[in-house]
Amino acid sequence: MTTTSTSMRPSQHEVRLNSPFTDQKPGTSGLRKSSKQFQQPHYLESFIEAVLRTLLGVKGGTLVLGGDGRFGNIHAIDVILRMAAAHGIDKVIVPVDGILSTPAASHLIRARQAIGGVILSASHNPGGPDGDFGVKVNGANGGPAPASYTDAVFKCAKTLTHYSIIEFQPVSLESPGEQAIGKMTVEVIDGVDDFVTLMQHLFDFDQIRDLIRSGFPLVFDAMHAVTGPYARRLFEDLLGAPAGSVRNGIPLKDFGGGHPDPNLTYAHKLAKLLLQSDDYRFGAACDGDGDRNMILGHRCFVNPSDSLAVLAANATLAPAYSDGLAGVARSMPTSAAVDVVAKELGINCYETPTGWKFFGNLLDAGQITLCGEESFGTGSNHIREKDGLWAVLFWLQILAKRQCSVADLMNEHWERFGRHYYSRHDYEIVDSVTAQSLYSRLETMLPSLKGQIFAGRTVNVADNFSYTDPIDFSVTKGQGLRILLEDGGRIIVRLSGTGTKGATIRVYLEDYVPSSDNLNQNPQIALKDMISAINALSEIQQLTGMNQPTVIT
Repeated sequence: MTTTSTSMRPSQHEVRLNSPFTDQKPGTSGLRKSSKQFQQPHYLESFIEAVLRTLLGVKGGTLVLGGDGRFGNIHAIDVILRMAAAHGIDKVIVPVDGILSTPAASHLIRARQAIGGVILSASHNPGGPDGDFGVKVNGANGGPAPASYTDAVFKCAKTLTHYSIIEFQPVSLESPGEQAIGKMTVEVIDGVDDFVTLMQHLFDFDQIRDLIRSGFPLVFDAMHAVTGPYARRLFEDLLGAPAGSVRNGIPLKDFGGGHPDPNLTYAHKLAKLLLQSDDYRFGAACDGDGDRNMILGHRCFVNPSDSLAVLAANATLAPAYSDGLAGVARSMPTSAAVDVVAKELGINCYETPTGWKFFGNLLDAGQITLCGEESFGTGSNHIREKDGLWAVLFWLQILAKRQCSVADLMNEHWERFGRHYYSRHDYEIVDSVTAQSLYSRLETMLPSLKGQIFAGRTVNVADNFSYTDPIDFSVTKGQGLRILLEDGGRIIVRLSGTGTKGATIRVYLEDYVPSSDNLNQNPQIALKDMISAINALSEIQQLTGMNQPTVIT
């Protein structure tokens, strides 16, 4: 390994590699592995070398760099800065303490006209020495790099014989200011300021402040992850929420031993405050890198698919969207609740594969304004990533205008548009071979299902979802097994690649009921026939040895 020099005069070296980078291809979320794997000699350096060799505009360019504060964050920033200097980068913008949310990074890339950004995060995965670490590259538009780029990085990494790095003492990230590594400038900034200013342009902070001060107690759980400093500035300093409204607001290397995934399982303490007590009228949480969100009201959990639909239906109540929406988009596994809203608004609704890069094409082309995924991610054309705190502020803006509770807003929405009962069942850390065998077996059964009765209804479509991008006409296949029933019922099965241990099997269940029907059932009860049918067909519990899903949302 190259050691850090204590000399103030930089010295560039080429470090020879005994063997090329042979790890598996990075996914849509970049390279996400265990922290221990990233600590292997030359592992991080090899990947960054491939990134810097393939990223356009490196020599003389500006790069944004930061992460969610997890274990390994500061060390990785030091390595990347010294490698960036060795490759001729002109300037790297880094936040104080290296803390930068993914949405804030996307905004900085766009605002500073950077060539891209390197985001150090494993998103909602646990952190710490025994947790996970990740490196994600975003392009000049602020969004996730396309598959063509990640393919090029992987191809380059497999043929590496050396990497370039400068020996130099670590740059101080304690306060804003400029420093230098050789000819490269390191600009340390307040990572919160630019993002907060953007939010103030999108929403009416005076109205939201009036709501909070009118006797509207709220609580936000930062889960000891990246959004803590942003949330304290927004909710407590600017919007008048009492001190302590932001919980777990200090980013920790291991997220306090928790799992920074904002759902009813991993944010159960927050859920208990809203669903089982009378202390708060509004609650929210964000994940490790700040791009996901969970919304709760008093005795009311908002399904992420419904959240996207509600934002679309009420978008004009926010100043930034007062002129209406160009269109909306959702990932294929996300419920069709927003489709119904789009139809009434007379705007286009696009169904894409999972992955924010597909929304990026539509956003860059001006075809959509709002977009979202069922995995607690929602966003708009203000950046090219999903944005957890933006979604929370959007909800507060709507409630400030409508002067109602979250539960009342949801009931009014369902009475107007009908309800899409929806749930996702996750079977986590399944043996990869078992998961792939189950998935392949189920796929071979799909052709025989069409026209048959399944869960009490006729199967209209049974296939593996394929998508043709309306902007660049690229085709993306194999995006999830679909069983589409008459009357809007849907069952989707996908394998997820966001974990680092084994595989995750996700089962998505959806049933639409018109506004005249029963709108207040428990989703697990409303969907029980579908749950039984897909469990029997896939034999998921027998083959995995799991009696129930790890997480139900």
